[in-house]
Amino acid sequence: MDVTPQTTPLPLLEPRRLGTLARLAPEPMKVVLNWGRRYSLWVFNFGLACCAIEFIAASMARHDFIRLGVIPFAPGPRQADLMIVSGTVTDKMAPAVKRLYEQMPEPKYVISFGACSNCGGPYWDSYSVTKGVDQIIPVDVYVPGCPPRPEALLQGILKLQEKIARESLSERYGDGAGAGRPSAAALSSGLVPAPPAPSADAPAGEGGR
Repeated sequence: MDVTPQTTPLPLLEPRRLGTLARLAPEPMKVVLNWGRRYSLWVFNFGLACCAIEFIAASMARHDFIRLGVIPFAPGPRQADLMIVSGTVTDKMAPAVKRLYEQMPEPKYVISFGACSNCGGPYWDSYSVTKGVDQIIPVDVYVPGCPPRPEALLQGILKLQEKIARESLSERYGDGAGAGRPSAAALSSGLVPAPPAPSADAPAGEGGR
């Protein structure tokens, strides 16, 4: 008598894929890319008020956030991954913040550092102060305080790195991407197409006539 238990094979779960490389990049690739982004954050700092002094202190030898893989003072927005807005954002400065944020390559992240950047701080009722930098650009991590200590910025960076580690680019750039995040189609729109490859049947040497 056969007493072997009859087991139903479990359905194979399709592994989650990586954004626009859905047919090519498997799940381990997402882990590797997120690990690289997590520990190589080039900072584009917007030091607008007194919170910028705390940002400078966090980058000095006493606190030294470079040990976390955070490189301060990127040469420009096109080389930056992380924008830290520290200080009061005014309505006059807001277009410049948004313009430089749009020049940063994807994927990019934003830390709002200090009460003024979070919600306007003690100047929230001023006619010239923007009520938080999230009114113009998406923010990933908020660091409260007026001003926050350098340790608070270190905690905010750790929270951002945890978010990057579990991030799925298919969700970030797919059809279900959140507001303010471009889709994969939007990232490729407006690009100049590559020139067509020369045909193998075309005779050689005719271009020099």
